[in-house]
Amino acid sequence: MKNLSCVLVFAFLLFTVAPAVAQKKGSLPRSTPKKEKVDVEGIKGYLDAAKNSGDVEIHSIMVVRNGKVVYEEWLNGGHPDSVHMMQSVSKSFLASAIAFAIDEGKVKLDDKVISYFPDELPETVSPWLAQLSIRHLLMMSAGQRPEPVRTGNDWVKNFLNTPITKEPGTYFFYNSIGSFMLSAIIQKTSGVSLFDYLTPRLFEPLSIKDIYWTKMNQKTVINEGAGGLFIHTEDMAKFGQLFLQHGKWNGKQLLPKGWTEEASKFQIESYPGNAQDGVDYHDSEWGQGYGYQMWRCKHNIYRADGAFGQFIFVIPEKNTVIAITANSKNTSREITLVWDHILPALK
Repeated sequence: MKNLSCVLVFAFLLFTVAPAVAQKKGSLPRSTPKKEKVDVEGIKGYLDAAKNSGDVEIHSIMVVRNGKVVYEEWLNGGHPDSVHMMQSVSKSFLASAIAFAIDEGKVKLDDKVISYFPDELPETVSPWLAQLSIRHLLMMSAGQRPEPVRTGNDWVKNFLNTPITKEPGTYFFYNSIGSFMLSAIIQKTSGVSLFDYLTPRLFEPLSIKDIYWTKMNQKTVINEGAGGLFIHTEDMAKFGQLFLQHGKWNGKQLLPKGWTEEASKFQIESYPGNAQDGVDYHDSEWGQGYGYQMWRCKHNIYRADGAFGQFIFVIPEKNTVIAITANSKNTSREITLVWDHILPALK
């Protein structure tokens, strides 16, 4: 009987003390759904609906309410200590590097792209290429369609030699090499790679560790920028929380003041430039407008968005961030399920 009592005491200590001990230094604080007024059944309903859909495969989800993690789960091989490919969620991190560079006087939004690559220019620089600016790259309005090919070992040259068919700033065409050019500009102006530039300015202050960013086989090796970032689910949530806090972290203005508002607001109509094969995108999640390397959503929400269902949803009206990693065939359904199940669960 005495031994049984000892076992019960040990079990009590394990399940009441362990969660607090397990929280890593630099991680987001934890709370409960009940304390933060989140109906956990809504989140579970989302995961069940995703599982039953047949085309949405969730690897992880983290819900942060009022700055505290209230729900986290890893599925289908996902793990809290494993990094996940961000695909184009990488672009939102990339844009933050531009924000720092502007704040430090290294670049300006309206700087002309050709000014950074005098040795890579085509024989004839068209008026629209001469007009192209960093701002245009950020808002996916370089005017190239089709977008430059991602082949060969000199993506800078590929970009600069691809014809511009619409005046920069007037039309939305999704352009991943345009994002890569921003990474190349960061490297040109700072003397270090995009990853190394962001490490002391963003990753270290947010305690984002053990991550990496792929580099492309260029004449000068450059971080991909448009994709290739591998981070943890909680790192995604921290980035979203940074935006929710208007760029402040631990009481300090980390991102330049006003940047999160500019990056996340409607900068350009994402339709009809995003339409393909005559499909009407007006009511889709890709027809709600675009900011600076970040998408607008329905319900006055915005998101970082990556292929196969990598998402950081920032929901200002609910003081909530949702980070999701996945390998989904139907990312539109993945988003709709968030609206159907999780959004109503935020009381």
